[in-house]
Amino acid sequence: MDAGGVQEGRIAFPNWRGEADPPGEPPPAPLPPEERVGFAVIGLGRIALEQVLPALAQCRLARPVALVSGSAEKAALVARQYGIRPDAVHGYEAFERLRDDQAVQAVYIALPNAMHREFTERAAAIGKHVLTEKPMATSAEDCAAMIAACARANLRLMVAYRCQYEQANRAAIRAAQTGALGRLRFLHAANLQSNGPGPQWRYSRRLAGGGALPDIGLYCLNAARTLSGEEPVEVSAQAYSPPGDERYREVEESMSFTLRFPSGFLAQAQSSYGAYQEKSFRLSGERGSLLLEDAFAYRGQRLRLFRRDGEQGTEEAPQLRPRNQFALEIDHMARCVREGRRPHTPGEEGLRDQVIMDAIQRAAERGRPEPIPPVPAGIEPRGPAPDPA
Repeated sequence: MDAGGVQEGRIAFPNWRGEADPPGEPPPAPLPPEERVGFAVIGLGRIALEQVLPALAQCRLARPVALVSGSAEKAALVARQYGIRPDAVHGYEAFERLRDDQAVQAVYIALPNAMHREFTERAAAIGKHVLTEKPMATSAEDCAAMIAACARANLRLMVAYRCQYEQANRAAIRAAQTGALGRLRFLHAANLQSNGPGPQWRYSRRLAGGGALPDIGLYCLNAARTLSGEEPVEVSAQAYSPPGDERYREVEESMSFTLRFPSGFLAQAQSSYGAYQEKSFRLSGERGSLLLEDAFAYRGQRLRLFRRDGEQGTEEAPQLRPRNQFALEIDHMARCVREGRRPHTPGEEGLRDQVIMDAIQRAAERGRPEPIPPVPAGIEPRGPAPDPA
């Protein structure tokens, strides 16, 4: 019988495998429910129901305790499914009732982009920490207002850049930043998908702020900044929308852009709502390269490293245990709330990407390279690295 025992507050088992097998994974060690950070999920659209709430069920430091939705019928059903008490379910107009709910310490904003500022400011006004979906907002002005609102209230503000918490992406970041590939030269990134007919809020400039660029091109942009550890200084770009397609009357279908960094590193990226699915990137350095397949997908990442060993080329494919990346980012936010830490992807990270996306749009509209405003002195867009999963 595998009885195991308690060691330092965790259940531990002796290793039963031989030396040729990798050791088994220890059992999860979640906090008791009453000690986890309670989240109110704001908006019950596709990402909330398909990703966020299932991830909260896997979290070790967080749990869902309230819902805010425009549909009372949908919210009541979801509340029953996740064991959320009926009096913790509210409409958007009654959001402020969360103020008196001591179980709610933070909110997860899963609303269309243009609504992020409003609900961040409303959350800050009632003393709740904020984890908001990306893109952070639809303008740099809105991003700055969100940062200011949470800073005034001494609350944590984090943007849900899930890829920065996923293990294969983190392994790629380590390889890039520890010199394993030598001096970095090029990134080729693509985030492509084929979108269906309207109406969809993603086709509304008012709600989305743009098309493929802020929705999925943002992943390529953020990867370039994260992998290189630099901030770009110039961008050139081209946008395209099929003539006569009403879906793209207000937003771009496709955006291709090239970012130039101070070291000479170049990042080329394509994002599109009108191409067969591709969500990968290749990073090339002077002494090696890496390929991360499905880098921006919800699951299925595959990392391959290519380097020279003597006269031979080598290929490594690290075997990384899969984790739910939404659960990883939510637990990171919960840890920051519990310990008063700055998140790895704070509001300043979202603001920085918005400033760069504005420059990409200008470059596409004007047909010439555009300079990218520098990071203001004294501002660090990214917080400390997340704890290992």
